[in-house]
Amino acid sequence: MDGAAELTGARYAALGTTDPGQDGLTEIRTSAVAPPSPGALSVPIHVHDEVFGHLHLAGKRHDAPFTAEDEQLLRVLAAQAGIAIGNARLYETARQRERWIEGAAAVTTALLTGETAADALATVAEGARALADAAAGVILQRTEAGGMEIVTASTYEDPGDIVGTTIEPGSPVLVQLLGGEPVFIDDSATDPRMTTHVRHRFGPSMMLPLQAEGRLIGTLALPRRPGDRPYTAVERLLATQFASQAALALVLADAQHSRERLAVYEDRDRIARDLHDLVVQRLFATGMLLESTQRRAGTTDPAHALLGRAVDELQSTIQEVRTAIFALQQPPAEAPTTFRGKVLRETAGASAVLGFQPSTRFKGPVDTLVPDQVTAPLLTTLRRALTAASRRPGVSRLEITVDVTTPLPDGRDAVRLKVYDDGGTGDDSGNSHGTTVSWQSPL
Repeated sequence: MDGAAELTGARYAALGTTDPGQDGLTEIRTSAVAPPSPGALSVPIHVHDEVFGHLHLAGKRHDAPFTAEDEQLLRVLAAQAGIAIGNARLYETARQRERWIEGAAAVTTALLTGETAADALATVAEGARALADAAAGVILQRTEAGGMEIVTASTYEDPGDIVGTTIEPGSPVLVQLLGGEPVFIDDSATDPRMTTHVRHRFGPSMMLPLQAEGRLIGTLALPRRPGDRPYTAVERLLATQFASQAALALVLADAQHSRERLAVYEDRDRIARDLHDLVVQRLFATGMLLESTQRRAGTTDPAHALLGRAVDELQSTIQEVRTAIFALQQPPAEAPTTFRGKVLRETAGASAVLGFQPSTRFKGPVDTLVPDQVTAPLLTTLRRALTAASRRPGVSRLEITVDVTTPLPDGRDAVRLKVYDDGGTGDDSGNSHGTTVSWQSPL
């Protein structure tokens, strides 16, 4: 502009664009006051096949009119400006594309390094916010009621009440989002499609589907502050491509985590088989040998009682190893469905409070014989006994026995629960005899 004013003898020069936000421009510099005015000279600036704006000159010195030579010179300058702007656009587009590609690669790498599902979504939201220069990066997912809810938010400030914000069923924008369509918004505060209570905090926004392999994971929303420039066509395209790649990375990360969980389950099964095939059989064989030795020793031999206690300890150990085998064979992330699994879940929960794992023994086919109507009161009793034991001082051992092999005095089949711990206040001599909780029910 300064060169045009100097070459033509104009006192004022200005550059105006047809769409200031198109290339991220927010203001235009002038050499003095902004023309056009009477007697001003204006020529268009073409960038490829579109009119980017106009170059204006006004107020020629000595109040002389602009000549044809001035206009021709201005057109030459406008053509050069158009070439320069076109090149700058290409450079900026290439730079933006490179930045988004690098950002997408970084997010993909982070997702495939073993993050949890919640951390993975937060990584996508934070990475997209930084790349888009947005005020926030949020991810919405479908609710059971048929709406969408913000489950993750990344903002420069405290997200406050953004997380948990819900787009209720029937919202105009919801049909597009659940259909996997991108939504571009010029002003969140005034767009009639926006109905959430946080819409007034934001201005231009884009809402992009996180969709891969026909699966809609959610929506990535990137709102800017009120009054910020709108997103350009290039930014919209790059952000849409980023969302597609991020969705694919989320699917791959989930598949990778599933494979890792499967590998863990396979290792647990292998360990369980080894325990059963090697350890339990050897313990059982040792117990049989001790029983045989006990029978030969005779009841008057001092070794008879010692051998009996050793056999009892081996049988108890076998029961505990079998319980451990059963626990190894259960998927830890799933709620147990068998009676034995439900008991073990309660004892596992108590171990975190006690600081050690309780010993659990099952006598008889408990999964087959204990019905659902008996399971609930038994677990309630067990839960209360474990809670009480965790509050008693000096507890270092806790034994749980569930027995379906001993009938009631009237001959009916029964299930018996016994919970013993070695804590308590002790007797007058200061010796603690522990505490036992017993419960039984007919089957």
